[in-house]
Amino acid sequence: MTSSTHRPRRALRTSSARGAADVLAAAREHKAAADRAEVSLLNDALAWARLHLVAEDAGSDDAATWGDSPVPIAGPGAPTVSEFCLAEFAAAIGRTTESGRFMIAHALELAYRLPNVWSRVQAGELQVWRARRIAEKTLALTPDAAAHVDLVVAPLAHQIGVARLDRLVDEAIATFMPETALELAQEAAETRKVALHHDPAFSGTSYVSGNLDLADALDLEAALQVGAAHLADQGSSATLDVRRSQALGLIARTFTSTFEGHAQRPVRQVVLYVHTTHDNLATQGGVATLENAGGQLITVNQVRAWCDTPGTTTQVIVKPVIDLDDPLGTDGYAIPERIREHVLLRDRTCVFPWCNRNARRCDCDHITPYDPGGPPCQTCTDNLAALCRRHHRLKTHGGWTYSTLDPGTYLWRSPLGYTYLRDADGTRDITARPVEPPAMVA
Repeated sequence: MTSSTHRPRRALRTSSARGAADVLAAAREHKAAADRAEVSLLNDALAWARLHLVAEDAGSDDAATWGDSPVPIAGPGAPTVSEFCLAEFAAAIGRTTESGRFMIAHALELAYRLPNVWSRVQAGELQVWRARRIAEKTLALTPDAAAHVDLVVAPLAHQIGVARLDRLVDEAIATFMPETALELAQEAAETRKVALHHDPAFSGTSYVSGNLDLADALDLEAALQVGAAHLADQGSSATLDVRRSQALGLIARTFTSTFEGHAQRPVRQVVLYVHTTHDNLATQGGVATLENAGGQLITVNQVRAWCDTPGTTTQVIVKPVIDLDDPLGTDGYAIPERIREHVLLRDRTCVFPWCNRNARRCDCDHITPYDPGGPPCQTCTDNLAALCRRHHRLKTHGGWTYSTLDPGTYLWRSPLGYTYLRDADGTRDITARPVEPPAMVA
């Protein structure tokens, strides 16, 4: 028989207890101040929207295609706002255009369609993040359905969880939007999917998630068991989990080979954009960037292992090296593929302030607009930058301007005069002082 003794916990000395209480009191006050600041910011978003209200039928056909136009970002019954106003507000508070758009949408949704929830926010009874979560759920509801949710949820908004909120929204849809409820039930059958989530670190692994038909899932399970057993028979000493993951790769390559009409031997194609220095090329180490996996970092040794996987035929495709320090140009307006590739590899993302859209889904913009009667070599890497379609339109039609300081470094100026420095490390707001509003012309 064993026994143990427990030393009684010593009470905090009076001075220590008072110090701990002071820290907690300060922390609570700082949290309350942060909550009040969040409410103020949401009110700012609403005020900004109200300064830029536009009737839905106010936009011309030309504006709807290229320029500014009214956009209904909140639910039915809430006012529409100028599309181009969203980027100015978002940039000023250090957010992407999409993030700023959501904040303004939620502010409009709360103020115009969820008055009971909104009143609790204004009274300091409800944190902004909880109110915005409710607003996000009601954006697609009809006015009657949104009003029902507002009435039912408002008293519980400070404590309601996601699951219960979803149920209340579903009840409102079933009651006030029966046709939509039927469509959602039919769409639920189409939620099957498989997704790959690439690890941005050096692990060289990806996380797989999905939702399958039961029959397909059972077939996949059987195939993974057979594949893992086969790898063990071939001498693999890896754990069962590792062999199952390797078996999935074998299934994928075999399937691709079969349906593309190739030989049954699995084919692995590794397409890499390698960014390194001249010195690293002569060493055994080094890092590569696997661009078609979202810019994932990998080691040169990992590349070597992938290209030497037993049981696969590796195709190594060597593309011309692009030296980003070597400017390229042409006299015509059209952008040759080699120049475009140079720009995309240099910029990596849209270069608008705070935007992170992959450059391969972007346009190549002439920073200084192309002049058919101008000097030669206007289409050059020093005068081109990657802009996503939304921000390309803002630059062309929305009053935003920018210039190149160094290759890959850009100085932006907003229509109201705020300035932002964008480079490979991200965006910095370098506005020196509060910007005076533009003078009104009498």
